[in-house]
Amino acid sequence: MLINMTLKDFLAEAASATPAPGGGSVSALVGALGAALTSMVCELTTEKDADPAALAQVAQTKTEVLALMDSLQQAVDRDTQVFNKVMDAYRMPKATDAEKQVRSAAIQNSLKEAADEPCGAAALCLEVMKKASAMLRIGNRNAASDAAVAGLLAHAALHGALYNVKINIGAVKDADYTDRMKRRIDALTAESDQLLASLKALAAEVIG
Repeated sequence: MLINMTLKDFLAEAASATPAPGGGSVSALVGALGAALTSMVCELTTEKDADPAALAQVAQTKTEVLALMDSLQQAVDRDTQVFNKVMDAYRMPKATDAEKQVRSAAIQNSLKEAADEPCGAAALCLEVMKKASAMLRIGNRNAASDAAVAGLLAHAALHGALYNVKINIGAVKDADYTDRMKRRIDALTAESDQLLASLKALAAEVIG
């Protein structure tokens, strides 16, 4: 599994001539790193940094962001797996009309899977952005830069995942599906960009 590789081996695999892991898996990993940094800020926030009500929010945020980190870790491998399904579908035989029909259906189904997976990862990254923003606001001020970096990573990961959604739906023939996915892309883009603007403004206030 990719997620079980050493960092050095993962980088080498990503840098190699093989098409996977590609942008989808890397985006999921970046999102997981954003979640990890957010958890770290939670860990560093104590009663000296926040009032009891804020500490309760910190504890809840830590639990939620660790779950997001776990899901994004799993997405690192899932993205490569669904990409491989697309490649396998394109390699199916097409000598007869029947084979062509089976191959075409397999391609379309695998392309949808390959779009659904990064779309789900993008939604997870949006949640990481929200958690990072919260910790930038209420967390340990000495770790404010870490919370800001976490939000930036999650934003980049979200948009990286959406590029993978877009490239896969480009070959999908189901108009209803592609229209639905485009609306989802637009919604995730708009909300994440708004969150990024708020995060940058807050970082300027807290960090300088």
